[in-house]
This record gives sequence, C-alpha cells and structure tokens, in this order.
Amino acid sequence: MQDLPNLFLIGPMGAGKSTIGRLLAAELSRQFYDSDHAIQDRCGADIPWIF
Repeated sequence: MQDLPNLFLIGPMGAGKSTIGRLLAAELSRQFYDSDHAIQDRCGADIPWIF
C-alpha cells in the first residue's frame, strides 16, 4: 500500500470528530490520533477546562 496523506478532521466541540475519526481510521486501516488526548497529556488539564 502506498503512503497516504494524513487526514485532519476539524470542527466545533461536540461535532463528532473523534467518533468519525475512529470509524474512518478503522475503515482505511490507518492509526487514529486524538489531538484532545495529546493536548491533555501535554498540558495536564481537561479540554473543557482549557477552553
């Protein structure tokens, strides 16, 4: 399989980006990364608190 470009889902909080991202990653046999988790790990705070 050739290298495919990364896909980024953007939108407002609660729009379903993580849900759709997980489903899309599974369908495309790609790894899913949730930026909310990366931000929480790096900042040590919940996303709702940050925003």
